[in-house]
Amino acid sequence: MAGGAREVLTLQLGHFAGFVGAHWWNQQDAALGRATDAKESPGELCPDVLYRTGRTLHGQDTYTPRLILMDLKGSLSSLKEEGGLYRDKQLDAAIAWQGKLTTHKEELCPKNPYLQDFLSAEGVLSSDGVWRVKSIPNGKGSPPLTTATTPKPLIPTEASIRVWSDFLRVHLHPRSICMIQKYNHDGEAGRLEAFGQGESVLKEPKYQEELEDRLHFYVEECDYLQGFQILCDLHDGFSGVGAKAAELLQDEYSGRGIITWGLLPGPYHRGEAQRNIYRLLNTAFGLVHLTAHSSLVCPLSLGGSLGLRPEPPVNFPYLHYDATLPFHCSAILATALDTVTVPYRLCSSPVSMVHLADMLSFCGKKVVTAGATIPFPLAPGQSLPDSLMQFGGATPWTPLSACGEPSGTRCFAQSVVLRGIDRACHTSQLTPGTPPPSSLHACTTGEEVLAQYLQQQQPRVMSSSHLLLTPYRVAPPYPHLFSSCSPQGMVLDGSPKGAAVESIPVFGALCSSSSLHQTLEALARDLTKLDLRRWASFMDAGVEHDDEPSVFVQRSSMLQD
Repeated sequence: MAGGAREVLTLQLGHFAGFVGAHWWNQQDAALGRATDAKESPGELCPDVLYRTGRTLHGQDTYTPRLILMDLKGSLSSLKEEGGLYRDKQLDAAIAWQGKLTTHKEELCPKNPYLQDFLSAEGVLSSDGVWRVKSIPNGKGSPPLTTATTPKPLIPTEASIRVWSDFLRVHLHPRSICMIQKYNHDGEAGRLEAFGQGESVLKEPKYQEELEDRLHFYVEECDYLQGFQILCDLHDGFSGVGAKAAELLQDEYSGRGIITWGLLPGPYHRGEAQRNIYRLLNTAFGLVHLTAHSSLVCPLSLGGSLGLRPEPPVNFPYLHYDATLPFHCSAILATALDTVTVPYRLCSSPVSMVHLADMLSFCGKKVVTAGATIPFPLAPGQSLPDSLMQFGGATPWTPLSACGEPSGTRCFAQSVVLRGIDRACHTSQLTPGTPPPSSLHACTTGEEVLAQYLQQQQPRVMSSSHLLLTPYRVAPPYPHLFSSCSPQGMVLDGSPKGAAVESIPVFGALCSSSSLHQTLEALARDLTKLDLRRWASFMDAGVEHDDEPSVFVQRSSMLQD
């Protein structure tokens, strides 16, 4: 049980969602491992919102994500569908049949070298087949990655990452992983390509009952379930899986919050005609259906556009990434996601998922945009007012919903989180008698600085803001993306020297914005240009007549601000 926490159940649907989820859970695990660090500010974020306690058959306590994930056959690599914590070789070997046996053994996928090193640092598999985990701080989370005999951090190489399970360092419960065996992850045949295919998966009794059983298992052990967060691929058939899952949640758990994060990898190329048309249609159908059954929907992408015309990926001044690598893109999106979800994961005075969605649903429009500054540019010797003033009148965060630059657009409501700024830097430390350079420098608390800054930037916008001491922990296997930063993520002049970046401050926001109106209008225009006779295969995959693209054009006004 979560002991009074307002629990959230996470659904991860799709392979890119698996990449984002792996970084997300690795971050939660890293935060748990730092719980005993005297430099950390304890108690800001409640891990029980996302995690559950349990016990293995051998009486060993466990602390695992409250998670259901769905992916395709061949996507797990060396990860076992039932996980590793609860396995028992002696039970597996017990066979009642006394006659002749023929064993057919499938060749196992080689384990990623990073995971081999990580598991050896974390625990051992004893001779009796039982996994023995090393001591866990406060009884929760994994032990630190380094020991006296392994001083170097364990970091996977980009070339070694094929699937998300290659860098997931968190143990999962046996009821977490649900594989869709009728479709393949690899190869050109048997792919889950279309929205209708995804919807059809959860119409099959086998998969629908399996999902419902897992939902009941997790929900029934919760004391106060506040809702569900869905990480869902939008670009392929998983948009249909997500739409059907959201519909099931809305029907069975009325009144709970359902916040959906529609994920899009990037970039894409004009030469891949069928893939681009399918991506456009899946995104359109996914947004309409997910919005109908969710409390709030937010597209997340590093791309510059949702439409057919490719736009360059977004740029971060102090972060260098390869937009063609899901390992990089998902790390950045997970960093933003971990920040903007802070309000409903707080220990003290949390904002419920339902309340957050209500605040951001301007005039009933339930699709919002996300943005983040990664890392927040605070230089040594600077205060928070100094850093905020450097932005001038420009929007301080990079857009992460494929809506282009927000300049010239209107914001109607926003939820803002700034994390990882030391308390000593919250306010200006002016010499007595020195006139403050701005009204921000006259503020007496960091919360006042942030609130006044947002009021100055958007004077007629409903704003909710949170200021946390807890930084975003950049622990292995997070990729090396940061340039000119200190170990604590402060911006330095020139190339950094010494230790690698360990944590960073992050500025994140969810906005009900007119920029989404422009994006959805462009998406609707692209849809009206399609000749569906050329893409009959998409419509034949199970899309109903009243779900044709023309309907999206009509319904898109429901999504726009």
